[in-house]
Amino acid sequence: MVRKTLDRRIDNLQNEVILLGSMVENAILGAVDTLKHRDVKTARKLYHEDVTINDKRFAIENAILIILATQQPLAHYLRLLAAMLEIIIELERMGDYAKGIAKVVMKLGDVDIPVPIVPISRMADLGVSMLHRALGAFFEENVNLATLIPVEDDEVDDLYNAIYRELVESMIANPETIDNANLLMWVAHNLERTADRVTNICERTVFIATGELFEIDSSDDEEMD
Repeated sequence: MVRKTLDRRIDNLQNEVILLGSMVENAILGAVDTLKHRDVKTARKLYHEDVTINDKRFAIENAILIILATQQPLAHYLRLLAAMLEIIIELERMGDYAKGIAKVVMKLGDVDIPVPIVPISRMADLGVSMLHRALGAFFEENVNLATLIPVEDDEVDDLYNAIYRELVESMIANPETIDNANLLMWVAHNLERTADRVTNICERTVFIATGELFEIDSSDDEEMD
């Protein structure tokens, strides 16, 4: 009976993690859409809605800590709960990236500056796709998928580098656009970091299934957060 109760509570927690992930996916795509349409009103709404992502993360964290304290799970369950604590932190941070993009839209307003929206949108679509499948791998404990997804980060990095070069060229040609171009660089940076954090989720999935914790793909730009 105790085991069945624990099974049910952990199943519920996994579903809550997936729900949190869905909230983050919508926030990222929504924020980039406001940039595409220069929709300051919706960007402001998304900015303030970040609190719901934070609240969901803390609710899941509290539920996990209660299980750890009262049920004292071992082996696989312990790894699963410990990994979920890390995964919800990654998701909450991705939510912050979406909030940051919305803030950029609010700062830009209707200022006349070229926005490399095609590669930015592509970065967002790739990052969200990676995240969605990474959460599926987490739910299914699919090690093979978890180790394959991070490879796609290379395309995200390539897009980031292309956007960076385009914006630098724009700043050189029109120095008066430097401040706003820097804001757009921050958008690209946030999307690039989102993909990096997907890799962290994949690493935790491998840990849940195998008990081994190692870097699937390393990143040296963490200090830029």
